[in-house]
Amino acid sequence: MWRLVPPKLGRLSRSLKLAALGSLLVLMVLHSPSLLASWQRNELTDRRFLQLNKCPACFGTSWCRRFLNGQVVFEAWGRLRLLDFLNVKNVYFAQYGEPREGGRRRVVLKRLGSQRELAQLDQSICKRATGRPRCDLLQAMPRTEFARLNGDVRLLTPEAVEGWSDLVHCPSQRLLDRLVRRYAETKDSGSFLLRNLKDSERMQLLLTLAFNPEPLVLQSFPSDEGWPFAKYLGACGRMVAVNYVGEELWSYFNAPWEKRVDLAWQLMEIAEQLTNNDFEFALYLLDVSFDNFAVGPRDGKVIIVDAENVLVADKRLIRQNKPENWDVWYESKFDDCDKEACLSFSKEILCARATVDHNYYAVCQNLLSRHATWRGTSGGLLHDPPSEIAKDGRLEALLDECANPKKRYGRFQAAKELREYLAQLSNNVSIFLQHTLHTSVSLMATTGVAGATSNCVH
Repeated sequence: MWRLVPPKLGRLSRSLKLAALGSLLVLMVLHSPSLLASWQRNELTDRRFLQLNKCPACFGTSWCRRFLNGQVVFEAWGRLRLLDFLNVKNVYFAQYGEPREGGRRRVVLKRLGSQRELAQLDQSICKRATGRPRCDLLQAMPRTEFARLNGDVRLLTPEAVEGWSDLVHCPSQRLLDRLVRRYAETKDSGSFLLRNLKDSERMQLLLTLAFNPEPLVLQSFPSDEGWPFAKYLGACGRMVAVNYVGEELWSYFNAPWEKRVDLAWQLMEIAEQLTNNDFEFALYLLDVSFDNFAVGPRDGKVIIVDAENVLVADKRLIRQNKPENWDVWYESKFDDCDKEACLSFSKEILCARATVDHNYYAVCQNLLSRHATWRGTSGGLLHDPPSEIAKDGRLEALLDECANPKKRYGRFQAAKELREYLAQLSNNVSIFLQHTLHTSVSLMATTGVAGATSNCVH
């Protein structure tokens, strides 16, 4: 029933990276002609590199024109295929430009899985369709469960996809209608009726839902409507494009105190928004680490950039069906495990309770409090507070209660007070900085006047 979540595959140790880089230098010398060729060629115009040939066992085709026309180009080192063995997560940075707009903007490209995971997906499709590990995916897909809704099927129903991924661990019809209505990989989006999608589009939708539903999370809860997720742009084959947000949260671990206070406040606000919102969908973050958030360089806004493991519970349905103990507040169990970024939770309970503190627990334990560990560090984002705040003790007490509550329902109250206290600290810091700036400007003005008077006397 309980699940302990370890860090995702792909977080390599520093020693392994150093060894890999040494090997890379040797390979670069041995393969210098092919190295130059890969640098000069835009592989994002290659159908096979995009794995467009594997559709409908792919994630979509809405951005194929942009890819194939050369409007998307890898940045610098992303052009070197020799570096792919280091890129376990298959995440790339690229530049995208619209001819009419002029200029380029940064985007992030994702294959939504490692090479091993994608190979396993292909083998799974082939074995289900033909009994063999290799096959023609185009011919195999219509013979798998991804084609079960082809033809004159009206709706995507909970019975068809329940448990396929975290997103649909306990789906309501309302959630599934939202997924179909907002599906971006079709020209006829806007309708919740499956019959308005082509068979190939239905298979792509179901495959994405089962393999890695992140694109569907970004589409169904878009940033344009205020949800704290990166903006989905489109897909071509097995390459998905999302908007580049900024540097990962980890790069702010040692930022000035006032910056870290603001980021911490935003993280708690995200936890609140995903837990309690007017749409009555609770979006529970099952994988919370410093790598899964990024910060906008201009507006300083915190955004979730990895939404693969998001469980959505329909609170409206919970209140309607009234499962056992549905109205009993649920407190997540603190787990001081020996791994980085781990959480303990029960998906069944997240799906069956109307009031749950999971998101507060995840943010406090894995990001903010002294229990947060990442890349060999500890202390959390709010480490080493100014002496007056440390002496006061209120911040530490709230963080401890939020991560590991000592009172019954203590986390709910601590999370509320922590949000308010961080907002107060952030506001006080802003006022202090404004006062300091005003004082500095005044001193400069006074010095300037005195200097001018002195010059006149001389």
